[in-house]
Amino acid sequence: MKAIVITQPGSPEVLQLQEVEDPQIKDDEVLIKVEATALNRADTLQRKGSYPPPKGASPYPGLECSGTILSVGKNVSRWKVGDQVCALLGGGGYAEKVAVPAGQVLPVPSGVSLKDAAAFPEVACTVWSTVFMTSHLSPGESFLVHGGSSGIGTFAIQMGKCQGVRVFVTAGLATRFILCQPFNIRVFIGFGY
Repeated sequence: MKAIVITQPGSPEVLQLQEVEDPQIKDDEVLIKVEATALNRADTLQRKGSYPPPKGASPYPGLECSGTILSVGKNVSRWKVGDQVCALLGGGGYAEKVAVPAGQVLPVPSGVSLKDAAAFPEVACTVWSTVFMTSHLSPGESFLVHGGSSGIGTFAIQMGKCQGVRVFVTAGLATRFILCQPFNIRVFIGFGY
């Protein structure tokens, strides 16, 4: 298969498309044929040499992807070959195939393209794990979203509204509030202007 390889720390020119070995899945993993991936800050930091891949992760950049399941490990029951999914990765999204623990795989929501779904896992897991699992935010409570027009911010707004919380939003520029208006936010807090 082909993968983007970081040949040495540096600028984008150090990224090279190379032929590499196919990943082998473990019993609790799935193999995804990558259709799309997303660019995260950590990918840029990894390219620059200041963010090493987690132990045991693929050496190739790419922390999220979407695609089609090619094979499943013997302990995987939720997923089957042919399922269209997106996944949160320790690395490897910039390759044609990636092995992923089955618990880090999400279904692609209906009506969402594989291209768009590739940018979903990082923000979804960040918001859900920090706001709802760790903080236990409950319906009726207030939720302040700093940087509401960012990727995580817009997802947090939508998740908060779906969970029945009162959402307040901050932004550093008045023009950023325009990006939040489709979410029917009632309270905007501006700073820096």
